[in-house]
Amino acid sequence: MPMTARLLMLIGALMPAMAFAQASYRIDPVHSRVVFRVMHAGLSPSLGTVSTPVGRIVWNETDISKSSVSVQIPVSSLDLGDAEWNRKTLKTFLNAEKHPMASFQSTSVRVVGDSLFEVDGELSMAGGSTPVTFIAVLNARKRHPLTFKKTLGMQASADFSRKALGIDAWPSLVGDTVHLDVAIEAVLDNDTDKDGTP
Repeated sequence: MPMTARLLMLIGALMPAMAFAQASYRIDPVHSRVVFRVMHAGLSPSLGTVSTPVGRIVWNETDISKSSVSVQIPVSSLDLGDAEWNRKTLKTFLNAEKHPMASFQSTSVRVVGDSLFEVDGELSMAGGSTPVTFIAVLNARKRHPLTFKKTLGMQASADFSRKALGIDAWPSLVGDTVHLDVAIEAVLDNDTDKDGTP
């Protein structure tokens, strides 16, 4: 058999495995959320959330380093539990009218343990950006028990300096370090059937 024909046969045989190894998942905005905390007046951490993210996770089963994450989230979804405090934060700290979206784009993914990963990337918010490293845990990658769609479930956490983003208002009242806890569910692209067919 000619070498070219053998090569084509090999590529054809590998394509299904390659397609399975890497897949794109759409982030579910209903079941994904970010919880943040930052010290208030040196007394206690203020807790808040931002929600309804959109974006994708590209998951490469055979080479995790080829995986990636891209997320955008409207800062107007911020909730600190008080409408007035929400308004002040959106205006004074986040300049939300001019910069309505926050985003994270990964630059590398590394395996550090069983189902445990480090995800480096760039966090952009309020007109600034800073490198951030998330510690991420893969909880499950399976068909959802209700929707039967292939779903990726993860959680992640990271710390960053708000001053590194240019968010430097009220330094004597609000701490510099912001901690993030992230919950993510993401659904496999084009997985629309409920009979077990991808």
